[in-house]
Amino acid sequence: MTTSAPTYRRILTSAVSLALAGMASTASASMGNIGTTYGILPSDIASAQALSMFNSQVSATYYNPAYLAKDDRGELTTGILHAEPELRASSANRNGDILSNQPSQHVLIGMKTDLSSLTRFDHPFYLGFMAGVEKYGKEMLAFESETSTEGQFMEYGRQPLFLNLGGATTVWRGIDVGLSFRITLQSEASLTTTTDLAGNTQYETLTVNAEPSLRSILSTSVDMGETFCPDSSCWLDGFETAFAYRSSSSTSTQVDANTVIPGLIPSSNPLVFSVLTYDSYQPSIYSLAMQYATDDWRVGVTLEQQNWSELEDRFETDTIKDQGNAQFDDIVIPRIGAEYRFAEHFGVTMGFAYQESALKSDSTQDVNYFDNDKYIIGLGLSAEYTKTRYLTYPIRFDFGYQRQMLQDRDFTLDNTQPGSTTGTTVSTSGDVDVFSGSVTLKF
Repeated sequence: MTTSAPTYRRILTSAVSLALAGMASTASASMGNIGTTYGILPSDIASAQALSMFNSQVSATYYNPAYLAKDDRGELTTGILHAEPELRASSANRNGDILSNQPSQHVLIGMKTDLSSLTRFDHPFYLGFMAGVEKYGKEMLAFESETSTEGQFMEYGRQPLFLNLGGATTVWRGIDVGLSFRITLQSEASLTTTTDLAGNTQYETLTVNAEPSLRSILSTSVDMGETFCPDSSCWLDGFETAFAYRSSSSTSTQVDANTVIPGLIPSSNPLVFSVLTYDSYQPSIYSLAMQYATDDWRVGVTLEQQNWSELEDRFETDTIKDQGNAQFDDIVIPRIGAEYRFAEHFGVTMGFAYQESALKSDSTQDVNYFDNDKYIIGLGLSAEYTKTRYLTYPIRFDFGYQRQMLQDRDFTLDNTQPGSTTGTTVSTSGDVDVFSGSVTLKF
């Protein structure tokens, strides 16, 4: 029986590969999503998400759905996002230090409208959605979960489908509330097959299901001047505050495969292989923000708490990453941004943020995760084209650039795979350049 062990492994590998082939094609993915890792629209990227809580564009469905009520016009926005990471890991026994440079490339589309015309009430209710599809619209279900003998960065890589749907309304003077949902997919695959010792299969049954999972985002925003002194000027004019809660979410895949080998493994006791793994994880996030705005400029700050310690419980049930015993810290991210209109139809946006690494462990067995503290700076330009012959409102163009600078950090590789190197200290760092552009129509 022992001589057949390699054959069993080959059969099961074929079975699992076939099951996974029925799902998304393999692509390098990561923890996080475009909303938390980079920003969604160019204005979010340019402000390092510091002003995203006060962005009246449709990306508000993710950051602060209550702010959809700030502008009573409808909106249609399309754009692209290109993130180019250069992630480095160096040690004495490596040939070159570039570990990963795979880009993330999204096509973006969002829309907002007032649904009050559907009812007999005059009270407005705004509905919006925001979507991003990887590889410029060609890849919706990027997913990969693996162990690595060379090490792998936890956060960067291709991102799966980004989809948010939400609404907002005004509850009192200057006070808006919003609710939205982030939609992710929980995939399951089941494979049953009969094989011979050469790995040839027959009587196969393959079932694949992908169910949506809805995770809530709750928020409120307050225009201080309009709320406390609506009929006269006061020192609170121009001040706004906002609070948002985003619940944790992830993409998961579960694969159950079993095989029967006539004369060796009976159908009453088949050889069983089961995998459950998580990817594209977003922790629960609390965001508190304030901005001061005039007709020509505004400045804002955001404090964002990300509860990454919750991921430890997910990894305990992750059959690929559970042996890593990864430990995570909850982190607080400060962000500051400013916007200045230097001409009637032109504005410039700037932002800065500092993000500590959520990964507490310097060594994660076989998984070998890397993650670094980073400084984030952004710069953007917005412009309005007013000479539209057939459109009611000006067309808005936005361009955003962001650079993320990963600070040096050492990790120790821990491998149990025979023949692999273990105990090596690896120095990690990196840079990420993000480019984004969008066109917005109001109606």
